[in-house]
Amino acid sequence: MDTKKLTKLTPRTVDQAKWYQELVLKAELADYSPVSGCIIFRPYGYRIWELMQQEMDRLIKAAGIENAYFPLLIPYSFLEKEASHVEGFAPEVAIVTHAGGKELEEKLVIRPTSETIIYSMFAKWVHSYRDLPLRLNQWANVIRWEKRTLPFLRTSEFLWQEGHTIHATREDAEKEVTRALEMYKYFMNKYLNLFVVCGRKTETEKFAGAVYTTTLEAMMKDGKALQCGTSHLLNQSFAKSFNISFVDQNNQKQLPWMTSWGSSTRMIGAIILAHGDDQGLMLPPKVAPYQGVIVPIYKTNDEKTAVKSYVEKVQKLLTSYRITVDWSDNSPGWKFAEWEMKGVPVRIEIGKNEVKNNLATLVMRVNRFKKQIKVTDLKVEFTKTISEIEELMFNNHQNFTMAHTFPITNLEDFKSQLAKQKGFIKTYFSGDSKQEKEIKNLTKATTRCRPFDDENDLGKCFYSGKEQSEVTLFARAY
Repeated sequence: MDTKKLTKLTPRTVDQAKWYQELVLKAELADYSPVSGCIIFRPYGYRIWELMQQEMDRLIKAAGIENAYFPLLIPYSFLEKEASHVEGFAPEVAIVTHAGGKELEEKLVIRPTSETIIYSMFAKWVHSYRDLPLRLNQWANVIRWEKRTLPFLRTSEFLWQEGHTIHATREDAEKEVTRALEMYKYFMNKYLNLFVVCGRKTETEKFAGAVYTTTLEAMMKDGKALQCGTSHLLNQSFAKSFNISFVDQNNQKQLPWMTSWGSSTRMIGAIILAHGDDQGLMLPPKVAPYQGVIVPIYKTNDEKTAVKSYVEKVQKLLTSYRITVDWSDNSPGWKFAEWEMKGVPVRIEIGKNEVKNNLATLVMRVNRFKKQIKVTDLKVEFTKTISEIEELMFNNHQNFTMAHTFPITNLEDFKSQLAKQKGFIKTYFSGDSKQEKEIKNLTKATTRCRPFDDENDLGKCFYSGKEQSEVTLFARAY
């Protein structure tokens, strides 16, 4: 597809899949790889990931967690040591059987996640209660061989961070699970301006090898759910499988408790789908490659000279922000559309009127609100505008989510609602795994989580009529 010939996007209400794929290409976020199911991050898209990574890495380190790096290749026997873990990942695993021109004595797995390789090292490093807790994070790529792929949302190779910690007690491990989830929630709210629902996964949907899984679920503009991050309390079977133990203060041998937690480049997909519109991206200011774009407007060379001098003055006032200037030969209208497509939060228009009257014209991407301000007030007003954009984007997403969350008490209404309008179905459900599968086959909806805000609320299951069932969110999901 020639992205330069794409003057307009397919409206998302007409064909969201086409809108999404066009936008990823047109905004120069990514391109398709020669390897099926993989993507190439273009500089603009990778810069978004770098900003996400920098800010989250700062939060991780502030919690006292250190970064490490473990190998991409894992002995296949490591996966086999933990039965439920290997069963959960078996369909997605890519296996290396030959290297150096000959068949390997032991097959190697390209990591789908790193619990097994990391825990083989924990067994070497942990011996005493004095060695605990051990808390590590890894920024890495992983391979999960997906049958159906979509840029950023589901790709065979993706980038992520994965935290792995080991603790003396279950209580300490559970505190880590909660801490990681709360960190993700803060990041989603404050940095991505996303409203998320936090809760616990059902037994069917939990991570392979976990005692339980906690999750953050966000609603996209088409009413589908997207899992934005997870945090798991792992089963002690990992400790048994990898011979990890420690001697406690009473000189007694004990099994430790482990956690793992992760988020990935699917967060880029989340901001596209939750905030974007028919004009293109709408980037949260904290992760936007450019927080503002200056568009010079002139007709003659004399006007250009005066505008250029004025633009330099404006740039100096905004050095604490990521600002670019579009000096291309394209028309102002083309530039406006191009930078709207790229989702830059604020456009700053500078023409002869602004130069003459010592003004700057600010246009907010989120609502196209335009205001003229004195250039002497620009630094203060730009800062204020960025805060307004963040608040407005978060409130818009929260209000959309609330308006598309539907309380349901029976199966017929459940099916009717999904046929009429997608969104979160909030209902009581028993958690029975067999019934969960039946519901998925009937409606294509899956359990997203049991929200923590409602975890003490019990009622009658919409599907089976069983009393003492828990509030559960269902949705069709990416």
